[in-house]
Amino acid sequence: MLEVKSPWNEKILEKIPQNNDGQIEKILAKASIASKNKGLDFPPDERIKVLKKFSQKISENLSQLASLAASEGGKPIKDSLIEIKRGMDGVDCCIEVLKNDSGNVIPMNIDEASKNRMAFTQKEPIGVVLAISAFNHPFNLIIHQIIPAIATGCIVVVKPAEDTPLSCLKIIDMLHESGLPKNRCFFVMPETLELATKLVEDKRVDFFSFIGSSKVGWFLRSKLSPGTRCALEHGGIAPTFLTESAELDSCCKSLARGSFYHSGQVCVSVQRIFVNSKVLEEFLDKFTPIVSDLEVGDPLIESTDLGPLIRNSEVERVDKWVKESIDNGSKLLLGGKKINNTAYDKTILLNPNHNDIISKNEIFGPVVCVYPYEKFESAIEIANSVNASFQSSIFTNNVNELLKFYQNINASAVFHNDHTAFRVDWMPFSGLKESGHGVGGIKYTMHEMQIDKMLVLRN
Repeated sequence: MLEVKSPWNEKILEKIPQNNDGQIEKILAKASIASKNKGLDFPPDERIKVLKKFSQKISENLSQLASLAASEGGKPIKDSLIEIKRGMDGVDCCIEVLKNDSGNVIPMNIDEASKNRMAFTQKEPIGVVLAISAFNHPFNLIIHQIIPAIATGCIVVVKPAEDTPLSCLKIIDMLHESGLPKNRCFFVMPETLELATKLVEDKRVDFFSFIGSSKVGWFLRSKLSPGTRCALEHGGIAPTFLTESAELDSCCKSLARGSFYHSGQVCVSVQRIFVNSKVLEEFLDKFTPIVSDLEVGDPLIESTDLGPLIRNSEVERVDKWVKESIDNGSKLLLGGKKINNTAYDKTILLNPNHNDIISKNEIFGPVVCVYPYEKFESAIEIANSVNASFQSSIFTNNVNELLKFYQNINASAVFHNDHTAFRVDWMPFSGLKESGHGVGGIKYTMHEMQIDKMLVLRN
């Protein structure tokens, strides 16, 4: 049995059964058989009915779902409530895409070879989707992985993070209560890492959706059977730039949110802030007090801004990285200490060495690094020197600086006068380099989980 514990006080919330090799085989066999119908036994109108009922159930249980997510994942209750509402929006977005997305007409009769023909494509579900998820958004990440699969007519087998399986189980229960056939969505929690890897390797998996660390994600991708498509969402080391023309009052509030939301346990969390030296002192004078006022505590208390890290080992790791950076010459401006075994204080480091582990790797904790710069171009070069590439942002009122940044920064998205953790679920969301593979976002995920099947008619 898997013990699910509160990351705040380490109390056991629930015990759930794990799956052995034989049980996993039965799940895959059922999923494979169900996928043979290519969604024809569960047509779009029925999918829409189920998803509408499911969305309504989410709306009716917002508080309970938020409490469950906060309890197992540690995200403060006020932010967990936002997460649940986002999940509901994601379901509604799937419905809209399903209503409006279609195939294409392929031009024919335009030369001798295509004469007397007409052609078109239609969408067809890819088959069995295996979704492996992360802990940091236990409700919304599951929504992003399994609801597009259900909407497109795929069969989905989902393995949530071992730290946060309860929200996933609740989602599946609610889907079944909404009319989803039992053979279209399966929960799995392998007993061992070896069994989880074997699950990924199985040739009956047609699409692999992974959210988690780059080390694990790229390893699992290497294990996929030939022909299995995949989408990987890993971490970033997000850079934010503040130029001399930045509006500091508004940007400091934004950056405090983007840096310390969910204690920095977000793949696009603000981690590196590059500040024009001319405004560095003023920025720190405004930014530091805002961060200092953020409250660390029990995630179920409304006033809490930062909850715990997901595991004690993560607290120890973050503390080690911070101390190593200080020993290497960075200046500690705030925090830099463990609050207890489960929580770390919000921390600001000034000018860490660019070769420090905290500068080159995703921190995934409540730590932000500030780097003063003299030359804009040189700072961009430094920002681009890491192996991760995801979202980025710049605070400036100079359009030339904005365009130069947009053109030269290694990132899949650039945000102007906003933090890097911004996201709406209908936009594309993708990591580059070691940060991921494929494109997320509801519409884009649904496209990934379908094939365009063509028919050519000859007169």
